[in-house]
Amino acid sequence: MSTAFLLTSLIVVASPGTGVLYTMAAGLSRGARASVIAAIGCTLGIIPHMVAAITGLAALLHTSAVAFQILKYVGVAYLLLIAWRTLNEKGALTVKEESVSRSAANVIISAILVNILNPKLTIFFFAFLPQFVSAKDPYVLIRMVELSAVFMLLTLVIFVVYGIFAAAIRKHVIARPRVLTWMRRLFAGAFVALGARLAFTDR
Repeated sequence: MSTAFLLTSLIVVASPGTGVLYTMAAGLSRGARASVIAAIGCTLGIIPHMVAAITGLAALLHTSAVAFQILKYVGVAYLLLIAWRTLNEKGALTVKEESVSRSAANVIISAILVNILNPKLTIFFFAFLPQFVSAKDPYVLIRMVELSAVFMLLTLVIFVVYGIFAAAIRKHVIARPRVLTWMRRLFAGAFVALGARLAFTDR
């Protein structure tokens, strides 16, 4: 496994995106346990994109404008829904001293959807993995699975760090309602911005 692959993966995973925002929001709203669950969900959300890339289904999204556009706009709609719920204290960012826990399954499903409904991830895997696998390697499929597993592990670890950091400052946020209000607006705006960026990106 090359150093270039690890460094590129670290940069991609650590760059703040939808998954990072969702995981941090979970940490702020419900503590460390919820952030870890969200990180696991976001990581699991990578699997369909990984499978699509490895099996060649990504080629369909790459060549079919209709398929890409449908998945893209469903993803945009979901991001806007998260933004709306965050702004109205019904979803991603409701911080209370004694908050009612969402079920682990609920958090995981939402986190998985955050990543599944982003067609750019499929295209990313489709373009990213082959660069680090030799065409002469007789075990190309196995190598791609191995690289994908490492990428997922990095995603889980980095997202957990983000989430636990957010959970660590949770009490300070609770003690300052005005800070919470602005953070809620910031997160909602960030989700809207990510949705807009997804809406205006091409294949």
